[in-house]
Amino acid sequence: MLRDYTVDDIKDCPVASVQKIVSGKWTMVIVYYLSKKTLRFGELQRRLPNMTQATLSKQLKGLEEYGLIHRNAYNQIPPKVEYSLTDIGRKFLPVLESLEKWAIEYSEYQNELDK
Repeated sequence: MLRDYTVDDIKDCPVASVQKIVSGKWTMVIVYYLSKKTLRFGELQRRLPNMTQATLSKQLKGLEEYGLIHRNAYNQIPPKVEYSLTDIGRKFLPVLESLEKWAIEYSEYQNELDK
């Protein structure tokens, strides 16, 4: 059950904290892809063709700063960087699965309204 928060203590609301973390347009999609396997930047970019390189870099940096993903840079030429979920990032997966289930139910609801 969700706790009640007043305007004065909304900054302490856990839901508001989560919203800040996942507010990026592509954040949850990136987490989804990284839940499947460790990926390099180019591999992620190929899976997200509508996202610019700058946006992907910004989203990955944010996810790394929040601790949801790990960036592993190998000391080699050419440079090699891989991204994977951290332990806390993997703990977000049940939330993502719940959102997927709700999205499917919502889509069915919308389809019923359109009839």
